[in-house]
Amino acid sequence: SSTLVTAGVYLLIRFNMILNENLCLFLLLISSLTMFMAGLGANFEFDLKKIIALSTLSQLGLMMSILSMGNYKLAFFHLLTHALFKALLFMCAGAIIHNLKDTQDIRFMGNLMVHMPLTCICMNISNLALCGMPFLAGFYSKDLILEVVSMDFVNIFIFLLFFTSTGLTVCYSFRLCYYTITGDFNFYSLHSLNDEGWVMLKSMLLMLMFVIFSGSMLMWLIFPTPVMICLPIGLKMLALFVSIIGAWLGYEMAKFSVSWVSNSLKFYNYSFFFGFMWFMPNISTFSMNYMPLMMSFNLFKSFDQGWNEYFGGQGMYKSMKINSVFMQFLQNNNMKIYLVLIILWVIMLFLISLI
Repeated sequence: SSTLVTAGVYLLIRFNMILNENLCLFLLLISSLTMFMAGLGANFEFDLKKIIALSTLSQLGLMMSILSMGNYKLAFFHLLTHALFKALLFMCAGAIIHNLKDTQDIRFMGNLMVHMPLTCICMNISNLALCGMPFLAGFYSKDLILEVVSMDFVNIFIFLLFFTSTGLTVCYSFRLCYYTITGDFNFYSLHSLNDEGWVMLKSMLLMLMFVIFSGSMLMWLIFPTPVMICLPIGLKMLALFVSIIGAWLGYEMAKFSVSWVSNSLKFYNYSFFFGFMWFMPNISTFSMNYMPLMMSFNLFKSFDQGWNEYFGGQGMYKSMKINSVFMQFLQNNNMKIYLVLIILWVIMLFLISLI
């Protein structure tokens, strides 16, 4: 997920010199809206893998939007740091899902810190890196991107989308943290949760070192001279404030009765709309697939399971089977068959004699 999905972004980074001004503006709008939509959708999702996948989509939007502003180095920097912490996040999620007997619903999890401490430590740190926690890998790229956006000449809409999306990222991260790592344990009382998979743990702890140290290392490598950021204190602290507000909202919203079954039905339309990614599957997937799928279903029903099958393979098989069973019966040399044949022969003789 962290590497193959970003292949398109990497290609655009390589070909950044051919992007003209109008294309960049269009790209900026689309990528900012993608970032916002994915962040909002992740807040209404209960599937662990889907939350992390939407988070990847949101980060792709961030990379594309900073690339469309002309900062290809920053986009590449974020691509690398994001690959590191998101790979760790996926490994932790995989370990948790495997231990919970392939359950992906985060409502079944909770209090995993007690049962799977090392996995949860790795997950927590990679989550914080995703949020842009100071001095972890994600902070160096994300904070720099937000400060460059603050310095750049962009309109208020894009500016608000950037910071709102950052807040939403922190929001769903802390919501995920509340549902999985803290809170009450909501799975079977007899469970198989353990932290003994050393094959996974070795890789995860190695990735953890990268998540903690690689941000500063890559910064020294990619930017040999420090990037000059000149901002007033309000804008400088804005990214941090947005993150803190997002974290508080995510944690509170996860605890509120909004997410309980009885009250969430009152907000069903909202959660359906935001969790359905603004009806994008309806527009792009279902509408395109409906006609071909129905046509193939009808063809399958009438041909493969209908008269074509009867006249074709199955019909031939059936007639050959009946014939071979009859021939087998004849070749069994039963006394009954001899008697029946003698009677038939006598009848034939009698009929011939009558003629």
